[in-house]
Amino acid sequence: MKYLEKNIDLGLLILRISIAGLMLLHGVSKLLHGAGFIEQVVVGAGLPSFIAYGVYLGEVIAPLFILFGYGTRVASIIFAGNCLVAALLVHSQDIFSLNEQGGWSVELLGLFFFGAIALIFTGGGKYAVSSKHIWD
Repeated sequence: MKYLEKNIDLGLLILRISIAGLMLLHGVSKLLHGAGFIEQVVVGAGLPSFIAYGVYLGEVIAPLFILFGYGTRVASIIFAGNCLVAALLVHSQDIFSLNEQGGWSVELLGLFFFGAIALIFTGGGKYAVSSKHIWD
């Protein structure tokens, strides 16, 4: 049962691939269709429209860095910040509510956010581009 031994680095790799890969799909959608909706929400909140373009940083650039494990902690701070802004601007009415199935209404966003918070504290692990162990 050696394959069942604790492998924290493999777990971190799976976490990185999961949250970054899934968020990257949201980012690719923004690349293909634009950030018009985000811009409307930002302007509607009384903020300057250029802030909407931060979505590309939070949903494309940061996830790519996390995926490859390069600057994972800094990228995860940006990623978590993106999730927090999305929660406050788009999902604020849902933060304290449950959906029809009894789950948290913003559970996907919560998983992204808390996954990023975990990576802030752990870093990318041994299987990351910026890991000193990967080149050993």
